[in-house]
Amino acid sequence: YVLNGFVFVDSSATLTIQPGVVVKGKPGQGANASALIIARGGKIFANGTPSRPIIFTAEADDPDKPGDLAANARGLCGGLIVLGRARLNSSPGVTAIEGIPTTEPRGSYGGQDDADNSGVVRYVSIRHGGTVIGAANEINGLTLGGVGNGTTVEYVEVYNNADDGFELFGGTVNTKYLVSVNNDDDAFD
Repeated sequence: YVLNGFVFVDSSATLTIQPGVVVKGKPGQGANASALIIARGGKIFANGTPSRPIIFTAEADDPDKPGDLAANARGLCGGLIVLGRARLNSSPGVTAIEGIPTTEPRGSYGGQDDADNSGVVRYVSIRHGGTVIGAANEINGLTLGGVGNGTTVEYVEVYNNADDGFELFGGTVNTKYLVSVNNDDDAFD
């Protein structure tokens, strides 16, 4: 599958990605950036397996040919953004996630439901992301905004991202087995 621009999973919608699926993002910056965004109230079930992980990568990457992109190939596509309804430690308690225009209501995160469930992200590899979306602003590999503890996030790697590997904005989600490799900013923020 190929993402072309911002692709939203709307509130009350569910996206299921089967094990072994490769999701590629088209290159582009700013308004032309490609990323998958799970809006508050939406769900993602990206439930890979150890032998059949789900891979998010750049359109130019061929996961069957290791080393086909340079070791420092970053910012070739966006990343994965999951937004939930759990509490934040800031006012007003609901805010817009960085990188999504504030005029886009599906870019809001936060609320009062600490047990909010945004689905499952398990055995997922996110590669070569971090496209530029504004001045000194790139998309993180995996962004979690106000994600609740009803969500499962485990066995996820972010490789060669131009910004943070993982960035969490509030929320109560518990994560396990996260790997951040060769990213250009923080491993975890």
